[in-house]
Amino acid sequence: MTIYEEAQARIRDRPRIWSVTGVAGFIGCNLLKTLLESGQQVIGLDNFETGNRDNLKQIEAAVGSDLWARFKFIEGDICNLEDCRESVAGVDYVLHHAALGSIPRSVENPIRSSQANIDGSLNMLVASRDVGARFVYAASSSTYGDSARLPKVEDEIGRPLSPYAVTKYVNELYADVFARTYGMKTVGLRYFNVFGPYQSPDGAYAAVIPRWVDAMISGGTVTINGDGETSRDFCYVANVVQANILAATTKNKDALNQVYNIAVGERTSLNDLIRLIQAELLMIRPNIAFPPPVHKDFRVGDVRHSLADIGKVQALLGYEPSHTVARGMKEAVGWYVNGRRSAS
Repeated sequence: MTIYEEAQARIRDRPRIWSVTGVAGFIGCNLLKTLLESGQQVIGLDNFETGNRDNLKQIEAAVGSDLWARFKFIEGDICNLEDCRESVAGVDYVLHHAALGSIPRSVENPIRSSQANIDGSLNMLVASRDVGARFVYAASSSTYGDSARLPKVEDEIGRPLSPYAVTKYVNELYADVFARTYGMKTVGLRYFNVFGPYQSPDGAYAAVIPRWVDAMISGGTVTINGDGETSRDFCYVANVVQANILAATTKNKDALNQVYNIAVGERTSLNDLIRLIQAELLMIRPNIAFPPPVHKDFRVGDVRHSLADIGKVQALLGYEPSHTVARGMKEAVGWYVNGRRSAS
């Protein structure tokens, strides 16, 4: 039995109460689904600025009415302290994922990004401190900024390259100060390019994988920023769910008040990513045609290459990625072709 399987068994045997902010978002609803299927009680908070009501409907349909009854939803905003307090009342663990993501969004509107990602996260820290809940929060690989080192290790970062990166680094600083000043137990998870079911392909700030899959399915244009040799450590969402549950429930005191890379430890170029998506689509739709991609300029604030060292999270939390990029892509593409289409 793996450490993650042991953690899952523990929470099934002794259900707890969890708060998930950003619960209608991509990662949030995946966390919600897993927690409900494990028999947990969940309080979810979302203002639907980027979250999707349909995600919650799909989770309800997937888990069934009995498990769905264990979920309490609050439509509210992390920028409102009272909403934050309501969302953590009586909880054991807080999984804080409400944020305004996207580097381009932060470049266009840095004030709004700061309000949501810094002020909102501070509110959640205060509310969680006051009820004594363990606080697990979504950090970001963007914190590495202009550091040229590969693979990325947690204690070596560069200068931020975007307002978004600044906000996510401030979250880490606040969490560290709350741990030192108030004795809170916090864990930050620096995500590297997460993908999977319930990730929207719509809108100006959609992530690259769902946007490309949707374009290929519909016969649209696949747009690449740059020459396609930019590389990322793409991480399937099931790995992220694992990391959250391990962080929330770990009994290793040395694992607390830390920040961890959450990734697979593999680097995939955008050109290779396109080929991987196309191969999976051809398994489902053998006659599908793929127009050549269109190349545009590199985006402001983007780094050229990203790759995580996951040794620290493996050693302290027992994290072991269950999904490689290839395995995750098979599940993700299948969901986009079948699950999303049938639900929309």
